[in-house]
Amino acid sequence: MLNGKNILIGITGGIAAYKICELIRMFKRNNANVRVVCTPNALNFVTKLTLQNLSQNEVGVEEFNIEQFKPEHISYADEADIMIIAPATANTIGKIANGICDNLLTSIACAFTKPMIIAPAMNCGMWDNQFVQENLEKLSSAGYYVLEPDEGFLACGYNGKGRLCELQKIFDKTVNILNGEKFLSGKKIVITAGGTIEEIDSVRYISNYSSGKMGIALADEAYKAGAEVILISTVNAEKPYGVIKVKSAEDMKFAVENEYDTADCIIMAAAVADYRAKNIANHKMKKADNVENITVELVKNPDILQSLCKRKNSVLCGSAVSDTVKEKAPVIVGFCAESENLIENAKVKIAKKGCDYLIANDISRKDIGFSSDYNEVSILRKDGAIKHLDRMSKNDIAKSILKEIYG
Repeated sequence: MLNGKNILIGITGGIAAYKICELIRMFKRNNANVRVVCTPNALNFVTKLTLQNLSQNEVGVEEFNIEQFKPEHISYADEADIMIIAPATANTIGKIANGICDNLLTSIACAFTKPMIIAPAMNCGMWDNQFVQENLEKLSSAGYYVLEPDEGFLACGYNGKGRLCELQKIFDKTVNILNGEKFLSGKKIVITAGGTIEEIDSVRYISNYSSGKMGIALADEAYKAGAEVILISTVNAEKPYGVIKVKSAEDMKFAVENEYDTADCIIMAAAVADYRAKNIANHKMKKADNVENITVELVKNPDILQSLCKRKNSVLCGSAVSDTVKEKAPVIVGFCAESENLIENAKVKIAKKGCDYLIANDISRKDIGFSSDYNEVSILRKDGAIKHLDRMSKNDIAKSILKEIYG
């Protein structure tokens, strides 16, 4: 699976360092070329000789061991296709997140421009430290792959979250990144993102707190998985796939319906305003000194999700529908944002709308949802099945949603 791939493993000073010996063997058994870099403290837990024998390469520790004209940390960074730091201590995570380069490993990490996997392992109290979590969020937001630790009995005697994740998880993630999972090849995925803007006058509007991050994460991951992607977004996004910039709910409805006939899947991740101003002033409405209150009459916006489902179901409910027509009908995925009774309200919505999947978000929590790089959702299927996804980065949530649909 990894024939000819160059994998760089960084080991830091944690008790889980001994486990990386087996990870090296897993990569070697799959024909990868493995190089290892250790922090000086890592050698308190595993020996340099052991790592050299397993990797069949010299192990890097000293930062200024220059054998050629090229600086050592640049040479390691250039040669590797991917870098894995496991176990990653709180100390090393903090250094990488803040651009500190005080040893060979952190210098390589700073210069590394290709995919990097961070697999933390530490005491549960350290894991829960707010500054450690902030550093991890910075790394995740910057595109690093963070594999959260498992819960269990720790070397320090505590029970809690902090154990290095299973080696198979690190191995599988590496294979997926290097080989690319193109499970959406040949599919056209249309995704909406952001909160719609409904004008009141030339300077004021009605909108919501949606950042568009979830929709953009879905578009990014669908593109990586080989799909033809059309992102219909209210927020600016410069992407290698198709982006249609829209503003209002009516703009979005027109753009989505325009893509309907050629779409394999439509994911309505945007937060569409329920109402808009009935009459939009073409100038700024002036404040009158003798008027304390004004009334803006609102009218309902089109329900884009419901209209898509109605369009699909009206075709499928025909008396003589061929299998070809059924196969061509797009999968319709909706989103709902609830502040209470999440699953109960989501069940009502999927039944009312008639979509194939509904992604339920809890917007009452501050650590997920709007503007956050993290989310935690429940995926409801039309047949009544429900799958819960625990808190993780929006990109990982996006991958899980796409695999649930096409897995």
